[in-house]
Amino acid sequence: MLRTRARGATRTMVAMAVGLVLTTTMAGASMVTTAVGPAQAAAGTKRPPVAPALPVAPVTPVAPATGSAGWWVPSLGSQPWQWELTSPLNLANAKEMGTRDKLPNGRPAPAPVIYDIDGIINPASTVAALHALGKHVVCYVEVGAVGNYYTAAEEGVATTYYDQFVAAGVGGAAVRGWPERYLDIRSSATLSIVESMIARQCSAKGFDAVETDIDESYNSANGFGLTKADEERFMTTLAGYMHGLGLGWWIKNPDDTGDSYATDMAPLADAVLTEQCNQYSTCTALSAYLGHKAVFNAEYRVRPKKFCPSDLALGINGAEFNLDLTGVRKPCA
Repeated sequence: MLRTRARGATRTMVAMAVGLVLTTTMAGASMVTTAVGPAQAAAGTKRPPVAPALPVAPVTPVAPATGSAGWWVPSLGSQPWQWELTSPLNLANAKEMGTRDKLPNGRPAPAPVIYDIDGIINPASTVAALHALGKHVVCYVEVGAVGNYYTAAEEGVATTYYDQFVAAGVGGAAVRGWPERYLDIRSSATLSIVESMIARQCSAKGFDAVETDIDESYNSANGFGLTKADEERFMTTLAGYMHGLGLGWWIKNPDDTGDSYATDMAPLADAVLTEQCNQYSTCTALSAYLGHKAVFNAEYRVRPKKFCPSDLALGINGAEFNLDLTGVRKPCA
């Protein structure tokens, strides 16, 4: 199943760096597009170079001991939240702050207590200001794909993360519908770059948790033949790293894989953010989280009056957002 993955479509989207060539091969009845360097394309190579892989030892996710978490974990029950990724959050803008929204019955909606915002374009001062208002703040980053969205100045690094991934040769197939490439999550270079990004953009800025987008890329035509075991190994390592920095982990769309991935990772995840689980009838695939972990659901094409009764009954914090995630929000509660 291919979901609509919202990440602020109004941002400037730049194509892949010069020097990557797209090659198309047939896999059964499917067409797979892979990014390779010019020399590889000339030689007929079908895959990009693979950087050193992570250790292949099996990993079983293990939850921290009760009461041992040294990071914020959202409570069960109603947790009004805002999700705004298109631009730096404007603290003076009521729409972006979600302070003038309405419930399905027309009454004023409670102000958000959680803000999920882009970790790169939002400065530490925004996070501190939200904390001063008594809010918790979640850091949005991509961990399984990369696009050329940010400048080095925005990222505060000498070489953009995008260019670091390109130099490491870990870009794979194109992400359908987005100017991005999947990453080889088996690579130690991928892990190192992602960890440095989380440390600088999320931890150093004082965020409370991380929303890891594209953390189920094995379920897509990624160009590497990634497996669920590869994904679980990568995300288990990242979860341990984030927790070690005092950050919670929000797993993203684990219900869209159609296997045991969501359940397997539940012991490590501190919350789950799903998109369109009502539209695609996958909400109940989060049974390992429902009643145990906070669940947040974003719908884009189903109206609140249709999905809110179900979300509320399941204890899901549901809301309708616009696809560009500009701050337009219609929460259930």
